[in-house]
Amino acid sequence: MAGRLDVRKTYKLYLGGAFPRSESGRTYEVVDTRGRFLANAALASRKDARDAVVAARKACDGWSAATAYNRGQVLYRVAELMEGRRDQFVDEVLAAEGGGRARAATAVDAAIDRWVWYAGWTDKIGQVAGSSNPVAGPYFNFSTPEPTGVVAALAPQTSSLLGLVSVLAPILCAGNTVVAVTSADRPLPAVTLSEVLATSDVPGGVVNVLTGRAAELGPWLADHLDVNAIDLTGAAGDTELAADLEVRAAENTKRVLRAPATEPDWSAVPDGPHRILSFCETKTVWHPVGV
Repeated sequence: MAGRLDVRKTYKLYLGGAFPRSESGRTYEVVDTRGRFLANAALASRKDARDAVVAARKACDGWSAATAYNRGQVLYRVAELMEGRRDQFVDEVLAAEGGGRARAATAVDAAIDRWVWYAGWTDKIGQVAGSSNPVAGPYFNFSTPEPTGVVAALAPQTSSLLGLVSVLAPILCAGNTVVAVTSADRPLPAVTLSEVLATSDVPGGVVNVLTGRAAELGPWLADHLDVNAIDLTGAAGDTELAADLEVRAAENTKRVLRAPATEPDWSAVPDGPHRILSFCETKTVWHPVGV
């Protein structure tokens, strides 16, 4: 019996809840740690980045207005669906990162657990970061955290799934929408995660995934006036790119989560809600005391 032909996959972008091709028509080959072909991925352009921002802005009001409890339930459902595709994630992380199947399985399990961890923060962040402030006068004064808006995120270049989840989940937890640029060389776990998101309860446009190069897409997102904040984690180790994006973001007063000198150890459990608060604004309300 003749052997089957390889089915060479060409993956698309994830924008506004749909899977379009890059408007440029460009793709690039994704290979495993041994240089063997895995798939073709869309090479996103600046037009794709602009379309992703439009989709994120359109979804922003609805997602931020959802109750914290509802957002937590929606995010928890993503973890449930990831669990159902665990074997596929393990295969893709193994191909992307090497290191043996047990190591890949540990990373995937940690990514699912990390998603659950942040889902649990949705209805707690207001209690931790909010306050009732003492004032000299017949007033109540309350401070509460609110989402920043549309956040651009450069995903870690090395940790293809656990690092990605550790960047995405805290942004979503606070009620923001996101435009994520995946690891250029290791995008397939992110593509599979976008397929999970598309079949979950996360509204279209809340998460938008661009496969391609951070150095090409980052400047357009940092310059974009409808992007409220940018996470430069994926520029770790590239001091020239990180510095350029910081300057661009400062010129239009974006919130910036600076790139670390080296990529963090994502296996370490977060020590609190600090990444969530990086993409929150503090709203303070004065109210007169009733007589």
